[in-house]
Amino acid sequence: MVILKFLLALPGVAMAQDGFRPLFDGKTLNGWKVCNGHASYRVEEREIVGTTAEGSPNSFLCTEKEYGDFILEFETKTDPALNSGVQIRSHQYPADTKVMTNNGRQIVERKHPAGRVHGYQVEIANESSGASGGIYDEARRGWLHNIQKDPAASRAFQDHQWNRYRVEAIGDHIRTWINGVPCADLVDPMDQTGFLALQVHAYKGAKPVEVRWRNIRIQDLGRHAWRPLWDGKSMNGWSRAGGGDWTIENEAIHARSIPADNRIGFLISDRSFRDVTVRVKYKMTEGNSGFFVRADKQTLAGYEVEIDDRKGTGGLFETGGRKWVTGPENNAAVRADDWNELVASVHGDRVVFHLNGIKTVDLPGDTGGRKEGHIALQVHGRRTTGIRFRDIAMLEAVK
Repeated sequence: MVILKFLLALPGVAMAQDGFRPLFDGKTLNGWKVCNGHASYRVEEREIVGTTAEGSPNSFLCTEKEYGDFILEFETKTDPALNSGVQIRSHQYPADTKVMTNNGRQIVERKHPAGRVHGYQVEIANESSGASGGIYDEARRGWLHNIQKDPAASRAFQDHQWNRYRVEAIGDHIRTWINGVPCADLVDPMDQTGFLALQVHAYKGAKPVEVRWRNIRIQDLGRHAWRPLWDGKSMNGWSRAGGGDWTIENEAIHARSIPADNRIGFLISDRSFRDVTVRVKYKMTEGNSGFFVRADKQTLAGYEVEIDDRKGTGGLFETGGRKWVTGPENNAAVRADDWNELVASVHGDRVVFHLNGIKTVDLPGDTGGRKEGHIALQVHGRRTTGIRFRDIAMLEAVK
Protein backbone atom coordinates (compact mmCIF):
# COMPACT_ATOMS: atom_id res chain seq x y z
CA MET A 1 0.00 0.00 0.00
CA VAL A 2 2.85 2.38 0.81
CA ILE A 3 4.42 1.66 -2.59
CA LEU A 4 1.10 2.32 -4.36
CA LYS A 5 0.67 5.67 -2.62
CA PHE A 6 4.23 6.60 -3.56
CA LEU A 7 3.61 5.75 -7.23
CA LEU A 8 0.36 7.74 -7.38
CA ALA A 9 2.22 10.72 -6.00
CA LEU A 10 4.55 10.80 -9.01
CA PRO A 11 3.47 13.42 -11.64
CA GLY A 12 3.58 11.05 -14.61
CA VAL A 13 1.60 8.36 -12.83
CA ALA A 14 -0.98 10.85 -11.59
CA MET A 15 -1.62 12.00 -15.15
CA ALA A 16 -2.13 8.41 -16.27
CA GLN A 17 -4.86 7.90 -13.65
CA ASP A 18 -7.16 10.47 -15.30
CA GLY A 19 -6.36 9.35 -18.84
CA PHE A 20 -3.96 12.18 -19.67
CA ARG A 21 -0.40 11.75 -20.88
CA PRO A 22 2.27 14.47 -21.04
CA LEU A 23 3.28 15.64 -24.52
CA PHE A 24 6.40 17.35 -23.18
CA ASP A 25 8.86 15.67 -20.80
CA GLY A 26 9.93 18.98 -19.25
CA LYS A 27 13.56 18.46 -20.25
CA THR A 28 13.89 17.93 -24.01
CA LEU A 29 12.01 18.47 -27.28
CA ASN A 30 11.95 14.74 -28.02
CA GLY A 31 8.88 13.90 -30.09
CA TRP A 32 8.74 17.39 -31.64
CA LYS A 33 10.21 18.93 -34.80
CA VAL A 34 10.39 22.47 -36.20
CA CYS A 35 8.47 23.13 -39.45
CA ASN A 36 8.41 26.16 -41.78
CA GLY A 37 10.23 29.16 -40.28
CA HIS A 38 13.38 29.52 -38.22
CA ALA A 39 12.13 30.86 -34.89
CA SER A 40 13.93 29.15 -32.02
CA TYR A 41 12.48 26.74 -29.46
CA ARG A 42 14.22 25.79 -26.24
CA VAL A 43 13.43 24.20 -22.88
CA GLU A 44 13.75 26.38 -19.79
CA GLU A 45 12.52 25.50 -16.28
CA ARG A 46 10.16 22.79 -17.61
CA GLU A 47 8.71 25.23 -20.14
CA ILE A 48 8.93 25.33 -23.94
CA VAL A 49 10.04 28.82 -24.95
CA GLY A 50 9.49 30.06 -28.51
CA THR A 51 11.46 33.14 -29.60
CA THR A 52 10.87 35.20 -32.74
CA ALA A 53 13.55 35.47 -35.43
CA GLU A 54 14.04 38.45 -37.72
CA GLY A 55 12.68 37.76 -41.20
CA SER A 56 11.20 34.37 -40.34
CA PRO A 57 7.72 33.39 -41.51
CA ASN A 58 5.37 31.66 -39.09
CA SER A 59 7.23 28.84 -37.34
CA PHE A 60 5.78 25.68 -35.81
CA LEU A 61 7.06 23.12 -33.33
CA CYS A 62 5.13 20.04 -34.45
CA THR A 63 4.46 16.71 -32.76
CA GLU A 64 5.85 13.76 -34.66
CA LYS A 65 2.67 11.83 -33.79
CA GLU A 66 -0.79 12.56 -35.18
CA TYR A 67 -3.99 12.68 -33.13
CA GLY A 68 -7.68 12.42 -33.99
CA ASP A 69 -10.16 12.73 -31.11
CA PHE A 70 -8.66 14.12 -27.92
CA ILE A 71 -8.78 16.48 -24.98
CA LEU A 72 -5.73 18.75 -24.93
CA GLU A 73 -4.72 20.92 -21.98
CA PHE A 74 -1.84 23.37 -21.72
CA GLU A 75 -0.82 26.65 -20.15
CA THR A 76 0.66 29.57 -22.07
CA LYS A 77 2.12 33.00 -21.36
CA THR A 78 2.77 35.30 -24.31
CA ASP A 79 4.38 38.68 -24.82
CA PRO A 80 1.38 40.95 -25.60
CA ALA A 81 3.18 42.18 -28.72
CA LEU A 82 3.21 38.68 -30.21
CA ASN A 83 0.46 36.63 -31.84
CA SER A 84 0.68 32.86 -31.40
CA GLY A 85 -1.45 29.73 -31.39
CA VAL A 86 -1.62 25.96 -31.04
CA GLN A 87 -2.34 23.91 -34.14
CA ILE A 88 -4.54 20.81 -33.93
CA ARG A 89 -5.25 18.16 -36.60
CA SER A 90 -2.79 19.96 -38.85
CA HIS A 91 -0.78 18.96 -41.94
CA GLN A 92 1.85 20.21 -44.39
CA TYR A 93 1.06 20.82 -48.05
CA PRO A 94 2.78 18.15 -50.16
CA ALA A 95 3.16 20.60 -53.08
CA ASP A 96 2.60 24.27 -53.88
CA THR A 97 -1.12 24.78 -53.24
CA LYS A 98 -3.72 27.45 -54.03
CA VAL A 99 -6.51 27.99 -51.50
CA MET A 100 -9.47 30.33 -51.09
CA THR A 101 -9.08 32.34 -47.87
CA ASN A 102 -11.36 34.76 -46.04
CA ASN A 103 -9.10 37.74 -45.27
CA GLY A 104 -11.78 39.35 -43.11
CA ARG A 105 -13.30 41.33 -45.94
CA GLN A 106 -13.64 38.95 -48.87
CA ILE A 107 -12.69 35.53 -50.21
CA VAL A 108 -9.32 35.74 -51.98
CA GLU A 109 -7.00 33.23 -53.60
CA ARG A 110 -3.65 32.59 -51.95
CA LYS A 111 -0.77 30.31 -52.82
CA HIS A 112 1.24 28.41 -50.21
CA PRO A 113 4.52 26.57 -50.80
CA ALA A 114 5.12 22.87 -50.33
CA GLY A 115 5.68 22.05 -46.67
CA ARG A 116 3.55 24.92 -45.35
CA VAL A 117 1.73 23.97 -42.13
CA HIS A 118 -2.03 24.36 -42.39
CA GLY A 119 -5.08 23.46 -40.34
CA TYR A 120 -7.06 24.36 -37.24
CA GLN A 121 -5.35 26.86 -34.95
CA VAL A 122 -6.50 27.67 -31.42
CA GLU A 123 -5.72 31.36 -31.18
CA ILE A 124 -3.33 32.89 -28.64
CA ALA A 125 -3.30 36.67 -28.87
CA ASN A 126 -3.61 39.37 -26.17
CA GLU A 127 -6.26 41.00 -24.01
CA SER A 128 -6.97 43.91 -26.33
CA SER A 129 -7.63 41.70 -29.36
CA GLY A 130 -10.28 39.62 -27.59
CA ALA A 131 -9.56 36.82 -30.07
CA SER A 132 -7.78 34.26 -27.88
CA GLY A 133 -9.60 30.93 -27.81
CA GLY A 134 -11.09 31.38 -31.27
CA ILE A 135 -10.37 28.92 -34.09
CA TYR A 136 -8.53 30.04 -37.22
CA ASP A 137 -7.82 27.84 -40.24
CA GLU A 138 -4.11 28.52 -40.73
CA ALA A 139 -2.94 28.90 -44.36
CA ARG A 140 -6.34 27.77 -45.64
CA ARG A 141 -9.84 29.24 -45.05
CA GLY A 142 -9.15 31.86 -42.37
CA TRP A 143 -11.42 32.46 -39.36
CA LEU A 144 -13.84 29.63 -38.56
CA HIS A 145 -15.01 30.87 -35.15
CA ASN A 146 -13.93 34.34 -34.09
CA ILE A 147 -15.05 34.91 -30.49
CA GLN A 148 -14.33 38.67 -30.35
CA LYS A 149 -18.03 39.58 -30.06
CA ASP A 150 -18.63 37.17 -27.17
CA PRO A 151 -18.46 39.34 -24.00
CA ALA A 152 -17.26 36.57 -21.67
CA ALA A 153 -15.01 34.62 -24.04
CA SER A 154 -13.24 37.70 -25.38
CA ARG A 155 -12.16 38.68 -21.85
CA ALA A 156 -10.99 35.23 -20.69
CA PHE A 157 -7.34 35.66 -21.71
CA GLN A 158 -5.10 37.72 -19.42
CA ASP A 159 -1.83 39.43 -20.37
CA HIS A 160 1.37 38.79 -18.38
CA GLN A 161 0.09 35.64 -16.67
CA TRP A 162 -0.26 31.94 -17.34
CA ASN A 163 -3.52 31.11 -19.13
CA ARG A 164 -5.05 27.63 -18.94
CA TYR A 165 -6.39 26.25 -22.23
CA ARG A 166 -8.60 23.20 -22.77
CA VAL A 167 -9.38 21.93 -26.28
CA GLU A 168 -11.83 19.11 -27.02
CA ALA A 169 -11.90 17.67 -30.54
CA ILE A 170 -14.33 14.80 -31.09
CA GLY A 171 -15.49 14.02 -34.61
CA ASP A 172 -16.49 17.25 -36.33
CA HIS A 173 -17.05 19.08 -33.02
CA ILE A 174 -14.25 21.27 -31.59
CA ARG A 175 -14.59 23.32 -28.40
CA THR A 176 -12.17 25.51 -26.46
CA TRP A 177 -11.95 27.02 -22.98
CA ILE A 178 -9.56 29.58 -21.45
CA ASN A 179 -9.25 29.73 -17.67
CA GLY A 180 -12.50 27.76 -17.42
CA VAL A 181 -14.46 30.13 -19.68
CA PRO A 182 -16.12 28.56 -22.78
CA CYS A 183 -14.81 30.15 -25.98
CA ALA A 184 -15.17 28.52 -29.42
CA ASP A 185 -17.83 25.92 -30.26
CA LEU A 186 -17.16 24.81 -33.82
CA VAL A 187 -18.68 22.13 -36.05
CA ASP A 188 -16.38 21.52 -39.01
CA PRO A 189 -15.77 18.20 -40.83
CA MET A 190 -12.67 19.00 -42.89
CA ASP A 191 -9.92 17.27 -40.85
CA GLN A 192 -10.27 14.31 -38.50
CA THR A 193 -6.60 13.66 -37.72
CA GLY A 194 -3.30 15.53 -37.82
CA PHE A 195 -0.37 16.72 -35.77
CA LEU A 196 -0.31 19.34 -33.01
CA ALA A 197 2.03 22.34 -33.21
CA LEU A 198 3.13 25.36 -31.18
CA GLN A 199 3.28 28.53 -33.27
CA VAL A 200 5.69 31.46 -33.15
CA HIS A 201 4.20 34.04 -35.47
CA ALA A 202 6.19 36.12 -37.93
CA TYR A 203 7.24 39.29 -36.10
CA LYS A 204 8.87 42.65 -36.74
CA GLY A 205 10.15 44.53 -33.71
CA ALA A 206 13.13 46.22 -32.13
CA LYS A 207 14.02 43.04 -30.27
CA PRO A 208 12.86 39.40 -30.19
CA VAL A 209 9.80 38.45 -28.11
CA GLU A 210 8.73 35.16 -26.57
CA VAL A 211 5.80 32.81 -26.02
CA ARG A 212 5.90 30.06 -23.38
CA TRP A 213 4.04 26.79 -22.90
CA ARG A 214 4.00 24.35 -19.98
CA ASN A 215 1.96 21.43 -18.58
CA ILE A 216 1.08 20.21 -22.07
CA ARG A 217 -0.92 17.00 -21.80
CA ILE A 218 -3.42 15.04 -23.86
CA GLN A 219 -6.14 12.43 -23.44
CA ASP A 220 -6.21 10.35 -26.63
CA LEU A 221 -9.80 9.36 -27.46
CA GLY A 222 -9.22 7.53 -30.75
CA ARG A 223 -10.52 9.03 -33.97
CA HIS A 224 -13.43 9.40 -36.37
CA ALA A 225 -13.37 8.39 -40.04
CA TRP A 226 -15.73 8.43 -43.02
CA ARG A 227 -17.59 5.15 -43.61
CA PRO A 228 -19.37 4.58 -46.96
CA LEU A 229 -23.17 4.49 -46.90
CA TRP A 230 -23.38 3.54 -50.57
CA ASP A 231 -21.34 0.70 -52.11
CA GLY A 232 -20.77 2.53 -55.42
CA LYS A 233 -22.20 -0.25 -57.60
CA SER A 234 -25.75 -1.19 -56.56
CA MET A 235 -28.90 0.15 -54.93
CA ASN A 236 -28.47 -2.12 -51.91
CA GLY A 237 -29.58 -0.29 -48.77
CA TRP A 238 -31.60 2.27 -50.74
CA SER A 239 -35.17 2.46 -52.06
CA ARG A 240 -36.74 4.54 -54.83
CA ALA A 241 -39.88 6.65 -54.51
CA GLY A 242 -41.74 9.02 -56.84
CA GLY A 243 -40.48 9.91 -60.31
CA GLY A 244 -37.15 10.41 -61.97
CA ASP A 245 -34.75 8.03 -63.70
CA TRP A 246 -32.02 6.57 -61.48
CA THR A 247 -29.03 4.70 -62.90
CA ILE A 248 -25.49 3.86 -61.78
CA GLU A 249 -22.66 4.95 -64.07
CA ASN A 250 -18.91 5.01 -63.29
CA GLU A 251 -19.44 4.60 -59.51
CA ALA A 252 -21.91 7.48 -59.43
CA ILE A 253 -25.70 7.63 -59.17
CA HIS A 254 -27.11 9.48 -62.17
CA ALA A 255 -30.53 11.04 -61.51
CA ARG A 256 -32.59 12.68 -64.28
CA SER A 257 -36.06 14.10 -64.52
CA ILE A 258 -38.43 12.41 -66.96
CA PRO A 259 -40.19 14.62 -69.53
CA ALA A 260 -43.94 14.99 -68.89
CA ASP A 261 -43.56 13.41 -65.42
CA ASN A 262 -43.86 16.17 -62.79
CA ARG A 263 -43.32 13.86 -59.84
CA ILE A 264 -40.32 14.56 -57.62
CA GLY A 265 -38.08 11.52 -57.33
CA PHE A 266 -36.19 10.24 -54.28
CA LEU A 267 -33.60 7.64 -53.45
CA ILE A 268 -34.01 6.90 -49.73
CA SER A 269 -31.73 5.08 -47.31
CA ASP A 270 -33.29 2.00 -45.74
CA ARG A 271 -31.57 2.91 -42.50
CA SER A 272 -32.78 5.70 -40.21
CA PHE A 273 -30.38 8.01 -38.35
CA ARG A 274 -30.62 10.21 -35.29
CA ASP A 275 -27.43 12.20 -34.63
CA VAL A 276 -25.21 11.98 -37.70
CA THR A 277 -22.65 13.79 -39.84
CA VAL A 278 -23.09 12.71 -43.45
CA ARG A 279 -21.58 13.86 -46.73
CA VAL A 280 -22.23 13.50 -50.44
CA LYS A 281 -20.44 14.69 -53.55
CA TYR A 282 -22.55 15.90 -56.45
CA LYS A 283 -22.12 17.22 -59.97
CA MET A 284 -25.07 19.03 -61.52
CA THR A 285 -25.86 19.50 -65.18
CA GLU A 286 -28.98 21.59 -64.65
CA GLY A 287 -32.06 21.98 -62.50
CA ASN A 288 -32.98 21.59 -58.84
CA SER A 289 -32.17 18.83 -56.40
CA GLY A 290 -31.53 18.22 -52.71
CA PHE A 291 -29.80 16.13 -50.08
CA PHE A 292 -32.08 15.17 -47.15
CA VAL A 293 -31.40 14.26 -43.53
CA ARG A 294 -33.89 13.28 -40.79
CA ALA A 295 -36.51 12.70 -43.48
CA ASP A 296 -39.72 10.75 -42.93
CA LYS A 297 -39.69 7.74 -45.26
CA GLN A 298 -43.40 8.02 -46.09
CA THR A 299 -43.88 11.78 -46.50
CA LEU A 300 -40.24 12.81 -47.13
CA ALA A 301 -40.75 15.70 -44.75
CA GLY A 302 -37.32 16.61 -43.36
CA TYR A 303 -34.26 18.82 -43.53
CA GLU A 304 -33.14 19.43 -47.12
CA VAL A 305 -29.70 20.71 -48.03
CA GLU A 306 -30.62 22.72 -51.12
CA ILE A 307 -28.95 22.01 -54.47
CA ASP A 308 -29.92 24.45 -57.22
CA ASP A 309 -28.09 25.51 -60.38
CA ARG A 310 -29.32 29.09 -59.85
CA LYS A 311 -29.01 30.03 -56.16
CA GLY A 312 -29.21 28.95 -52.52
CA THR A 313 -27.10 25.78 -52.73
CA GLY A 314 -26.13 24.68 -49.22
CA GLY A 315 -29.15 26.35 -47.63
CA LEU A 316 -31.77 24.74 -45.38
CA PHE A 317 -35.22 24.00 -46.78
CA GLU A 318 -37.61 22.12 -44.50
CA THR A 319 -40.11 20.11 -46.49
CA GLY A 320 -43.38 19.49 -44.67
CA GLY A 321 -42.58 22.39 -42.35
CA ARG A 322 -41.05 25.85 -42.54
CA LYS A 323 -39.95 25.60 -46.18
CA TRP A 324 -36.98 27.95 -46.78
CA VAL A 325 -35.24 28.54 -43.45
CA THR A 326 -31.82 30.06 -44.09
CA GLY A 327 -28.70 29.84 -46.23
CA PRO A 328 -26.72 31.64 -48.91
CA GLU A 329 -28.57 33.74 -51.47
CA ASN A 330 -26.03 33.04 -54.20
CA ASN A 331 -23.95 30.11 -55.39
CA ALA A 332 -20.55 31.68 -54.72
CA ALA A 333 -19.17 28.50 -53.11
CA VAL A 334 -20.32 26.20 -55.93
CA ARG A 335 -17.76 24.79 -58.36
CA ALA A 336 -19.57 25.02 -61.68
CA ASP A 337 -19.31 21.97 -63.95
CA ASP A 338 -17.32 20.12 -61.28
CA TRP A 339 -17.81 17.86 -58.27
CA ASN A 340 -18.99 19.62 -55.10
CA GLU A 341 -19.05 18.32 -51.53
CA LEU A 342 -21.98 18.80 -49.16
CA VAL A 343 -21.80 17.85 -45.48
CA ALA A 344 -24.79 17.88 -43.12
CA SER A 345 -24.19 17.62 -39.37
CA VAL A 346 -27.33 17.13 -37.26
CA HIS A 347 -26.69 16.48 -33.57
CA GLY A 348 -29.43 17.20 -31.06
CA ASP A 349 -30.93 20.58 -31.94
CA ARG A 350 -27.86 21.83 -33.81
CA VAL A 351 -27.95 21.82 -37.61
CA VAL A 352 -24.79 22.69 -39.56
CA PHE A 353 -24.23 22.48 -43.33
CA HIS A 354 -21.00 22.92 -45.30
CA LEU A 355 -20.53 23.34 -49.05
CA ASN A 356 -16.96 22.76 -50.28
CA GLY A 357 -15.64 23.54 -46.81
CA ILE A 358 -17.63 26.78 -46.49
CA LYS A 359 -20.18 26.86 -43.69
CA THR A 360 -23.59 27.75 -45.15
CA VAL A 361 -25.92 26.99 -42.20
CA ASP A 362 -25.34 26.92 -38.43
CA LEU A 363 -28.44 26.75 -36.24
CA PRO A 364 -27.29 25.97 -32.66
CA GLY A 365 -30.83 25.65 -31.29
CA ASP A 366 -33.03 24.71 -34.21
CA THR A 367 -36.76 24.65 -33.45
CA GLY A 368 -37.77 22.31 -36.26
CA GLY A 369 -38.15 19.46 -33.81
CA ARG A 370 -36.96 16.71 -36.11
CA LYS A 371 -34.92 14.19 -34.10
CA GLU A 372 -34.50 11.21 -36.44
CA GLY A 373 -35.04 10.16 -40.03
CA HIS A 374 -33.66 8.85 -43.30
CA ILE A 375 -31.10 10.19 -45.74
CA ALA A 376 -32.43 10.87 -49.21
CA LEU A 377 -31.33 12.16 -52.62
CA GLN A 378 -33.79 14.15 -54.72
CA VAL A 379 -34.42 14.91 -58.38
CA HIS A 380 -37.12 17.43 -59.34
CA GLY A 381 -39.76 16.70 -61.91
CA ARG A 382 -41.21 20.16 -62.51
CA ARG A 383 -37.84 21.46 -63.70
CA THR A 384 -35.54 19.65 -66.10
CA THR A 385 -32.84 18.24 -63.84
CA GLY A 386 -29.70 16.19 -64.27
CA ILE A 387 -27.37 15.41 -61.37
CA ARG A 388 -24.81 12.81 -60.27
CA PHE A 389 -24.08 11.70 -56.70
CA ARG A 390 -21.12 9.73 -55.31
CA ASP A 391 -19.03 9.12 -52.17
CA ILE A 392 -21.99 9.06 -49.77
CA ALA A 393 -20.53 8.49 -46.30
CA MET A 394 -21.09 9.09 -42.60
CA LEU A 395 -18.59 10.11 -39.94
CA GLU A 396 -18.22 7.51 -37.20
CA ALA A 397 -15.88 6.67 -34.34
CA VAL A 398 -13.31 3.96 -35.09
CA LYS A 399 -10.80 2.20 -32.88
